[in-house]
Amino acid sequence: MEVAIINYNAGNIFSVVHALRRLGVEPEITDDPEKLQKSDRVLFPGQGNAQTTMHHLRTHGLDQVIRDLRQPVLGICVGQQLMCRHSEEGDVDCMGIFPVGVKRFRPTRHEEKVPAMGWNALRSPKGALFNGIQESDYVYFVHSFYVPICDFTTAETDYILPYSAALHKDNFWATQFHPEKSGKVGEQIIANFLNMK
Repeated sequence: MEVAIINYNAGNIFSVVHALRRLGVEPEITDDPEKLQKSDRVLFPGQGNAQTTMHHLRTHGLDQVIRDLRQPVLGICVGQQLMCRHSEEGDVDCMGIFPVGVKRFRPTRHEEKVPAMGWNALRSPKGALFNGIQESDYVYFVHSFYVPICDFTTAETDYILPYSAALHKDNFWATQFHPEKSGKVGEQIIANFLNMK
């Protein structure tokens, strides 16, 4: 199986590489449109700023390349947010794969820290990405922005308010949490992505 990780100006790519290697997959990190199009699976992970990252994607034509992919694609953290319509981070239009906006956490109490950082329980996980995953399994989050619950939500969680832990539309899956940092639960989610029909 050929697995590609989209190479762009975002951090945290190598933790995804290591997670795939633990599953016996050697991914290719690339921004070559032809290689991305020919891969069996494409991952779009990262940590970074939505505005500067979208500028990079547009400058290099990668936004359209990603939108046009037909194989299973998995966005992680900022990858999920950039698949949405618009982000409050830098007030930037994103790729619009999921027609929903990304919002900033607005704490209402002193103990509500932003960024949200740590382990949180999944609620109502459904779909192929969550085969073998149970209600209230814990996964790892680090983020200051969130996607509201919407028609494309396939798992929820709660920090300050309920929001989307994962999304799915057509051949695009996305998680706000980091499966590559989520232990055995995250490993199962990545394996599910690799094994999709």
